[in-house]
Amino acid sequence: MTAIRIEGAKVLIVGGSSGMGLALAMRLLAEGASVTIAGRSRERLAAAHRRLGNHPKLATRAVDIAREAEVAALFQDGEPLDHIVSTAADIEGAYQLLPSMELAAAQRVVESKFYGPLLLAKYGAGHLPPAGSITYTSGVAAYRPGARGSVVAAVNAALEGLVRALAVELAPIRINAVSPGWVDTPIWSFVAGDAKQATLDAMAERLPAGRVGQPEDIADAIRFLIGNGFTTGTILHVEGGHRLV
Repeated sequence: MTAIRIEGAKVLIVGGSSGMGLALAMRLLAEGASVTIAGRSRERLAAAHRRLGNHPKLATRAVDIAREAEVAALFQDGEPLDHIVSTAADIEGAYQLLPSMELAAAQRVVESKFYGPLLLAKYGAGHLPPAGSITYTSGVAAYRPGARGSVVAAVNAALEGLVRALAVELAPIRINAVSPGWVDTPIWSFVAGDAKQATLDAMAERLPAGRVGQPEDIADAIRFLIGNGFTTGTILHVEGGHRLV
């Protein structure tokens, strides 16, 4: 078996300005990869660049992956990549009971977690080598849905179906997803508001792992999927045993 080297690899991380994506960028830079973090907010990208020490192998690109023209432009320079990762998700306003659900909020989830990943594969796969990979993030809601989470659960499940289909269509490029459980990231500010910490603490007491996840836990899982050349079409569950309780 020939190990897939990360040192010297070129990796695009969409959603890399915070949370899991930022943790992954930090890890890959430490291993010698060249990393481009992409997201919608130039301000957040600039802040992430500073947080990562203005690393010489780090670049940023502003892109809204829900817009096809912007995704096409992201790859227009024709530069080769080795791996593409998307941790992007726009769930603001999506965690609502059905009577309060606004269709626009549901559409933003679909655009960021399904259409966006689809477009990244459409325009990005041609820039990857045969040993390259695309890795997405779905989520435990696809398996343990709760009230107020119907849209997120459905989109995560749809994304996992896309992973399996693309693994066949784009082979030998490897397509996988990490399915995180409850992870302490800024996204919880949208989900729970001021009750964020109490909500996470309550879940930590339920989980067999005895804690909620950290961004570094998910970065470690994505790093495995990038580097393991015999894993494709796979959903890697990193959720502290949440599916069991």
